[in-house]
Amino acid sequence: MKPDWQPDTRERQLIDVIAEARKAQGLSYDKLAQKTGLHRTSISLIERGHTHPTLLVYLKLCKALEIEP
Repeated sequence: MKPDWQPDTRERQLIDVIAEARKAQGLSYDKLAQKTGLHRTSISLIERGHTHPTLLVYLKLCKALEIEP
């Protein structure tokens, strides 16, 4: 099922950077969830572009992955 919301180009780029950083650091969704306080399912939905996270969520992910937003 296709989501109602689709990330724009810049947001998709940020999502891709987050996903790549998570994978490069060898972090599972569970491990990143523990570092951020988010649910692992939420992280998966974000990476697949199926949910529209808030700026605070993006900042939590970037901080946990030690990357610039």
